Amino acid sequence: MNSLTPPERLARDLDWNLLRTFLVLADSRSVTDAAERLSLKQPTVSSALKRLEDRLGKRLINRKPGRFELTAAGRLLYDEAIDIHSAILRLGTVIRDVEDEITGHVRIVMASHVVSPLFDNTLNRFHGAHPRATLSIEAMASRSALTAVAARRASLAICLVMDRSPQLEYRRLFREYFGLFCGPSHPLFGREGITIADLAGHSSVSFITDQMDDALRPVAQMRAEAQLDSRIVGTSPNLEEVRRMIIAGLGIGPLPLHVVREDVERGRLWRLPPTKRRRRSTCMSSGTRMPSPTAPRQPFLPASSTRSTPRRWINASTAEPQAPGTLQRRRSCASAITRLGFSTTAAFS
Repeated sequence: MNSLTPPERLARDLDWNLLRTFLVLADSRSVTDAAERLSLKQPTVSSALKRLEDRLGKRLINRKPGRFELTAAGRLLYDEAIDIHSAILRLGTVIRDVEDEITGHVRIVMASHVVSPLFDNTLNRFHGAHPRATLSIEAMASRSALTAVAARRASLAICLVMDRSPQLEYRRLFREYFGLFCGPSHPLFGREGITIADLAGHSSVSFITDQMDDALRPVAQMRAEAQLDSRIVGTSPNLEEVRRMIIAGLGIGPLPLHVVREDVERGRLWRLPPTKRRRRSTCMSSGTRMPSPTAPRQPFLPASSTRSTPRRWINASTAEPQAPGTLQRRRSCASAITRLGFSTTAAFS
């Protein structure tokens, strides 16, 4: 019997659970954090990491006080482990009986309180066309949503985007315009004729992504121009909670104009300067990038919409790539939902 090559021996002997543990470690802040996510004890997780490093003969994570990050070898393994994990998740689709209708599950992660009739209509049409498919929608910060899609823990994200990753494909849904607001108990509430200089030194609340290097950079610039107190007294990834803190009088804060129009009309919020120069942020849908098929499929789109050459979106947890030009019997739920309407204002990276 021929002796096994090192790669063949690795494939035979490697405990695949070690890769799953490594993926959680790579997305955690520490071994303790990973252990909590896995519901395991810290020594168990540390032992699993050491076994994997010993088996591969490479250090995968730099672990020092105040430092927990992937090494070069760890980053390479992370990319490969994501593909392996995704392939395992797809097994349920691969072995499922071939059917004409779409089944499976779509996990959508999105920024809180996204107001988009286009998205609402797409969900309605998707459910009507594919009643056996299921969906889950989870609200989170935009940066976390994009990380979840890149790691293939989510099918697609709907969130604010500043910088685009080459790993993902993006489609613009709409642009949000932000203004600064205060609540009824704030000293500036109801005052006419105030200028941006009157905002200087006042306390503020905002989103956790309101930073110069994050999705709400334009909003961070607007706060800086208003010279609000640099210490933000309250933050949240959730729009409703930021709105709550503003109305409660914790400070001045940014909110999308179209979302809070009714609050302004009913006297719950007061719009503050600047009122002419509106800061905008782009709400995008994003999914894992896949090559365009050589023979484009006919998309399910509104008759009035236009789009560029179709590109495939793959739901890493439920989809199996199909040969172009063939009957799509086992189609990706995520691919189907994006084809149903996210193209009226399509913007491809």
